Amino acid sequence: MNISPRAVEVNFDTDQMWVRLDDGRVLGVPLAWFPRLRNGSVADLRAVEISPTGLHWDALDEDISIAGLLAGRGDQTRGSRSAA
Repeated sequence: MNISPRAVEVNFDTDQMWVRLDDGRVLGVPLAWFPRLRNGSVADLRAVEISPTGLHWDALDEDISIAGLLAGRGDQTRGSRSAA
């Protein structure tokens, strides 16, 4: 049985998101991959909801799966929306 790791903690620095997984790994992900996060306020970034399968920021309308992060996928909506 293959059980996917879960996020247990999310932190940010100037240009990275750091996701600690329950299996001990820490993923460093460039904020450039997720423009909504890169442009979010500190308060918005701290308001992450951690679920069994991923991360959600209600105020930023951002959902990120742990499986996607492990596969090296960034924002899958890039290029599909017109610039505002």
